[in-house]
This record gives sequence, structure tokens and C-alpha cells, in this order.
Amino acid sequence: MEKPIKRHKALQPLSRDHHHGLLLGWKIRQGFKKGIDADRMMAYAQWFWKTSLQHHFEVEEKDFFPVLGNEHVMVKKALADHRRLARLFTSADPEKERTLNRIEEELEKHIRFEERQLFNVIQETATPDQWLALEKVHTSLHTDETWKDEFWL
Repeated sequence: MEKPIKRHKALQPLSRDHHHGLLLGWKIRQGFKKGIDADRMMAYAQWFWKTSLQHHFEVEEKDFFPVLGNEHVMVKKALADHRRLARLFTSADPEKERTLNRIEEELEKHIRFEERQLFNVIQETATPDQWLALEKVHTSLHTDETWKDEFWL
């Protein structure tokens, strides 16, 4: 089993947000196991995108990725992931089951990449002044769960 990585306190809220993103994937998998209608699951996924994940991506892109610069190979990958995930969450594809499967798979891969690779490089690279600035810009983005249709239970 992998040993947890000690995160700088400025990165900890992003890691907590990532936990909620992984929970979204779990909820989608639970919904499929229970035979829940894809429209219900997609409504939740899109609500999660609008209330949490979209802003999370913006904070990463505006405040954290510049530590490495947008030309860094890992940042380029993360930005491409963000664009692809945004398209999935806002998709009007009538094949909602397929879209939900892709959201679940791609979001988990993206979060694992950021947690296991990108954040490690940011943590090794950021200067003390950058950390001070980053600590001021970010608090946990995820709000209390207010979605009433808990299809995953």
C-alpha cells in the first residue's frame, strides 16, 4: 500500500477536493450497480461540476500551475485533462451512460495523476514566497452536500 504523501498546507484543500472528486466516481459506480437511471446520475454529475469542480480547475490553472508554467509537460497534460473533463460534464450527448463511464474513468485518472505526480513536482518546485501567496488564495472549495437525490445509497 502506498504511503500517504505529506502535502504542503496550501495544497491540502486541493487534495480534499480531489477526495470529493473520487467520491463522485464511486457514486456513479454505485448508481450503475443499482440500475439507477442515467439522467439522475448525470444531473448530479453536472451539479457537482457547476458547484465544485469547475471552480477547482480554475484555481489550479490560475494559481497553482503557474508555479511550473503552462509549458511544463505535466501542466500541459493537466490542462488537456481539464478541457476534456469539462466537455464531458457539459456534454449534451444522448448516450449518458457512456458519458458517465468516461467521467468516472477520466476523472479518477486525472486526480491520481495530479496527486501522485503533478502535485509532487509543484511541492518540490514552489518557492517560500509562492507558498505564502498560495496559502492566501485557496480554501477548500467543496461546499456541504446539498443534493437531495442520493441515488448512490
